[in-house]
Amino acid sequence: MDNHARTAEYLTRRDTRLADLKALLSNVLQGKSRPTLEIGCGHGHYLTAYATAHPEAFCVGIDLLKDRIARAERKKNRARLANLVFIQAEAADLLNALPKEVALANVFILFPDPWPKRRHHKNRIIQPGFLSDLAAKSSPEAHLHFRTDYAPYFDDARRTLSAHDQWCIAPEAAWPFELETVFQSRANAYQSLIARRPKGSSPAA
Repeated sequence: MDNHARTAEYLTRRDTRLADLKALLSNVLQGKSRPTLEIGCGHGHYLTAYATAHPEAFCVGIDLLKDRIARAERKKNRARLANLVFIQAEAADLLNALPKEVALANVFILFPDPWPKRRHHKNRIIQPGFLSDLAAKSSPEAHLHFRTDYAPYFDDARRTLSAHDQWCIAPEAAWPFELETVFQSRANAYQSLIARRPKGSSPAA
């Protein structure tokens, strides 16, 4: 197969994946305009507990791995939660597929892959482009909650958020819900930050 054919096949798969995700989100988010999102939900420990403690919030957890989503779904089903859904998806695809009337209220990114080698830093999720895309899909009152046990990544994320014109660090904000995740239990230490939209931010487009 030549490069042109491979590119065409990739684009077809991507378009099909996005169309399926848009249809799914249109269904599960109908009437739910301010969901909470966890990016990299793993086996669903944190978000299942969060959704249990916050029945008024509709929660969406995403992860790349099918097995993690399956295990998270089992936790949700055992807890009989109607305000929680787990979806296998990339963060960029999820943002792209959100219905226009939906604006994220809270976003959690807990212990993401730190990509410690310098040549891999471009793979870290906290990047200016991602933050712009996230802001475009967030409400003016939205908060981004970030936690990591890798100090250099924390410092990099803080610098990136501080320099971004659509987010600002909110040192006065309290962490909204504590639950020890698997990665947190293994960490000798960790750091957290909360960012919010600047005052006067426009609603998500």
